[in-house]
Amino acid sequence: MQTIQEVMTRDVQTISTQDTVQRAAQLMDALNVGAIPVVDDGKLVGMVTDRDITVRSVAVGQDPTSTRVNDVMSTDVRTCTVDQSVEDVLAQMADVQIRRVPVLDENGRIIGIVSLGDVITKAPVEVEHTLDEISTPSEPDRS
Repeated sequence: MQTIQEVMTRDVQTISTQDTVQRAAQLMDALNVGAIPVVDDGKLVGMVTDRDITVRSVAVGQDPTSTRVNDVMSTDVRTCTVDQSVEDVLAQMADVQIRRVPVLDENGRIIGIVSLGDVITKAPVEVEHTLDEISTPSEPDRS
């Protein structure tokens, strides 16, 4: 059984709740990623994704130079630990249709991130079901 420790990406860049949406987008561009963990006082408090920026900020006309990451980030973040099995985390990813999960230490501090891409390239496990579940369109939220 492979563990997350064997497939995760270490040295993850994070962003503060008080950074601007523009700074988040610039960091995503520089790192070529679509999501960045958000930390406050060293602890994970959310994730900001390119989708969060587009739907929660740009679509409603917010100024990216003054809107804070705290205003658009997702706060219901699924996490895992280094000793969890790859299969368990894949099941979690499929369950909530996410492609990346922050890895936390015993103190709740981020020490890495595991993405579907990490698993596909580093773990000899069956990922087809997970990919199907993640890629299945969900119902639009029109609230």
